[in-house]
Amino acid sequence: MNILMVGAGFSCAVVARELANAGHKISIVEQRPHIAGNCHTERDGETGVMVHVYGPHIFHTDDVEVWEYVNRFSTFKPYVNRVKSTVGGSVFSLPINLHTINQFFGKTLRPDEAKAFIQAQADTSIENPRTFEEQALKFVGADLYEAFFKGYTKKQWGCEPSELPASILKRLPVRFNYNDNYFFHRFQGMPEHGYTALIEGILDHENISVRLNTAFERGMMSTFDHTFYSGPLDGYFGYSEGRLGYRTLDFERFIYDGDYQGCAVMNYGEERVPYTRITEHKHFSPWEEHEGSVCYREYSRACGVDDIPYYPIRLVEEKAMLSRYVELAESAEGVTFVGRLGTYRYLDMDVTIREALDTARDYLRALRENTRVPAFFVNPI
Repeated sequence: MNILMVGAGFSCAVVARELANAGHKISIVEQRPHIAGNCHTERDGETGVMVHVYGPHIFHTDDVEVWEYVNRFSTFKPYVNRVKSTVGGSVFSLPINLHTINQFFGKTLRPDEAKAFIQAQADTSIENPRTFEEQALKFVGADLYEAFFKGYTKKQWGCEPSELPASILKRLPVRFNYNDNYFFHRFQGMPEHGYTALIEGILDHENISVRLNTAFERGMMSTFDHTFYSGPLDGYFGYSEGRLGYRTLDFERFIYDGDYQGCAVMNYGEERVPYTRITEHKHFSPWEEHEGSVCYREYSRACGVDDIPYYPIRLVEEKAMLSRYVELAESAEGVTFVGRLGTYRYLDMDVTIREALDTARDYLRALRENTRVPAFFVNPI
């Protein structure tokens, strides 16, 4: 088969590699001047620091096959994500753990004491939390919610926490020990030479060709047997039903001679601070040594027409619009929608790779069995 891939991020790269291994010819078009999508990394010319150009990406997973897959194409170095937060003139560890609790309340509680203390702080009148705010108040009470969640969430999402679903907070655990590892997953690390080099390795196959600086046009599909599309779902249909809502990020870059903040990620939870966090990128490669440092202040705002979409909003209005686009997609022929933008879902890298591997296998099965290839192998709704 002669197959077109739209986008050169993880989704299409992994599907392309698996189909190329099966003997199919793959052509990838990518509108940016580089591969790897928002995971793109590059060396800073001034300091030599490996920079995560579109914001930091930390690889973490419990999926053994996915971990083994990425390690085929890059050496992964150990990396533990330890996030700090500046609130009220003090620095705390995130996610909220025993150290955070003791420091914030000026106590020396043991784990059982801390659990009982937080339960006493929590709003037990909320039985079934429906919103982010209710979930936070039920988990940790008003004081910790106000300090670490309320202002940060308003800046990140551009709305009141009472307007967001409770499910968002499930990504932020509370621990009653001193474990400050942000993730629970068994496998965690960073590709030694960056994510762009990793995806270069995945795309290094005689059956795969890549064209950069090439915008997708629907007319391209006519010369291919099938298309995998990882661009914006609404964009494929010319935004006929309206534009799906996203948040985007603005980055304010600055150079520092030395170590600016002593950690990779420093959150700023207070609403009066306009940025959500500062990232210092040399700390994402702790096995390297650099005198200079590259830092970014991150500002979150509504995504405009010409902005890069980062976080799908997926509130009530967007979900109704999404349903209309899914109907259009399922009636289209010769195209499958994949990835974060193609399915309008927030996806961690390991989940993106898992879905791409499964999509490639399901596509090959459909070819063998001569059945219709669906528009979605994963339901976006």
